[in-house]
Amino acid sequence: MSSPLIAGVDEAGRGPLAGPVVAAAVILPNGYNNDEIKDSKCLSPRRREELFELLRKDALSIGISLVGPREIDDNDILWASLEAMRKAVLRLKLVPELLLVDGIHTIPDIEIPQRAIPKGDSKYTVISAASIVAKVVRDRIMCAWDKVYPQYGFAKHKGYPTKEHREAIMRYGPSPIHRLSFKGVM
Repeated sequence: MSSPLIAGVDEAGRGPLAGPVVAAAVILPNGYNNDEIKDSKCLSPRRREELFELLRKDALSIGISLVGPREIDDNDILWASLEAMRKAVLRLKLVPELLLVDGIHTIPDIEIPQRAIPKGDSKYTVISAASIVAKVVRDRIMCAWDKVYPQYGFAKHKGYPTKEHREAIMRYGPSPIHRLSFKGVM
């Protein structure tokens, strides 16, 4: 009896004041083991980038999706996170038999069996892999936005509510990629 095809699903960017929320779904080969793959928050940016490139080679399939600031404002961040996750799963080239979803919520409108796992990104390699992919993709997006709106320092803080970021919002007002519904933006 073969092992089921499992996808780990996670997102990056729920807390920032600007930019999208990005989700990734990753399917690794059965029995895949790499002790260096762990929750993206526990890795340096350089190590995340290195592991991202490794995962691009080793994963059986990777699906990535994002939901932008206007959709976040029009709905809410929980809806946006789950919607990004749903779209990431649908972008997988293989259909998994089980989803392991980081957090306390399962993904709506998905027919695949799933389990929500609080702190799953520190418990399951496949969820850690998804956390790395989502974080690297989001960080790259925010670095690209930094070139468009350099006054906000997105390359440094990635849109998170640092003191410098809040001061930039007060000085320049919100940019088109700020989440207007978030406290501290308006």
